[in-house]
Amino acid sequence: MGQSGLMNIVLFSTILVGFLLVFVSANEETLKEVASAEIEMEEIEVSLLRKTINFLWQSGQNTYEHVWPELEFDWRIVVGSLIGFFGASFGSVGGVGGGGIFVPMLTLIIGFDSKSSTAISKCMIMGAAVSTVYYNLKQRHPTMDMPVIDYDLALLFQPVLVLGISIGVAFNVIFADWMITVLLIILFLFTSTKAFLKGVDAWKKETIMFKETAQRLSNGDSGDYKVLPAVPDKKEEVSIRENVHWPSVGILFAVWFAILGLEIAQKYTTTCTVLFWVTNLAQIPIALGASGYEAYMLYTGKRVIASRGDAAGNWKVYQLVLCLFTGMSAGMVGGLLGLGGGFILGPLFLELGIPPQVSSATATFAMMFSSSMSVVEYYLLKRFPVPYAAYFVAVATFAALVGQILVRRLIAIIGRASLIIFILAFTIFVSAISLGGVGISNMVYKIQQHEYMGFDSLCAYAA
Repeated sequence: MGQSGLMNIVLFSTILVGFLLVFVSANEETLKEVASAEIEMEEIEVSLLRKTINFLWQSGQNTYEHVWPELEFDWRIVVGSLIGFFGASFGSVGGVGGGGIFVPMLTLIIGFDSKSSTAISKCMIMGAAVSTVYYNLKQRHPTMDMPVIDYDLALLFQPVLVLGISIGVAFNVIFADWMITVLLIILFLFTSTKAFLKGVDAWKKETIMFKETAQRLSNGDSGDYKVLPAVPDKKEEVSIRENVHWPSVGILFAVWFAILGLEIAQKYTTTCTVLFWVTNLAQIPIALGASGYEAYMLYTGKRVIASRGDAAGNWKVYQLVLCLFTGMSAGMVGGLLGLGGGFILGPLFLELGIPPQVSSATATFAMMFSSSMSVVEYYLLKRFPVPYAAYFVAVATFAALVGQILVRRLIAIIGRASLIIFILAFTIFVSAISLGGVGISNMVYKIQQHEYMGFDSLCAYAA
């Protein structure tokens, strides 16, 4: 090979090396840009994650400050009393307590903060429940020779309902208001729709019975018409001593006192210590033990929920487990939102085939225990002023008794027990609109003010 050939090779090699250097250099720049972009993306993702975490949780954060107006006789008290009266009347008849009407009234009209309104609402529900239960203790089942309160049904649900209340009260301290609002709207719209459809179905059945009776009368049959089949020589009202199933009531009170004792003991422990959690977790075996025992007796046929009629003894394991879970969920929702567990128990009892009068009476009986438990817990947390609570408890107690008397007489006149179901659906729907509206309004205000909208710390609050 000549000198010119060697020069050509050197030149070609130089050009090739140059191209390689340019390519590598360009590739390095590209890799740097890609790496830089990836780093920026990671920083953005970390930043978004950090902002999300900071939005939902700040260590030791507690934003709660109570707002308690002075108790003065003015237009607010008058309007609030009227709304509370009608809310307690409708709520006691439907077996839902009326908390969905009480909370907006206490917040928008009286001027309490949302969490204090929740606590006072529970006091009102307790007063209405005690009044309603006292009235129902003398009443009999509409179609059977038994009390209108189904004590086996109450024993299945009430212990886990009280357990759920304890959990719900803690969640009320921890959860942000917007989280509660979203849960409330979804849950209440669903349950009110289910109750309304159940009411329509009951109304149609009653209409058919009216037509059948009218046809019999036109064919020459005589006798007074009754929508619900009567039991021969059945008393409509008896003494409380005769009408109460005392063993079941004794178990319910034992569970109530046991869990209440643990709640009071918890008050004297340091928050979030081992002893604090032990007193909380000890409630689980008590509640599940009582409800679980009743579930076992129902499954084996040793006890029956007679108000279900022909389906009284047909229980499957998954049905009983679902009932226990639903009862505890009802308590959690009640403690979280300041409402009666009847907003869930009422529609559930109707789905189980329980007559409206029995569903309302039994749900209210269970709520008497759960709401009183909430009142004690909120009192220990210093969540409400006693004078205001005592006044509205008196209003709700009187209103519930009036509502029970008037509606029962109205049912006797028109012959349609489905009226109770429609009152239940109406009360839940109004509660969804009123509570949802208040919650959304508060949420928008907090967003505009750039306020913290995440979880509060239970430990920081109680410390």
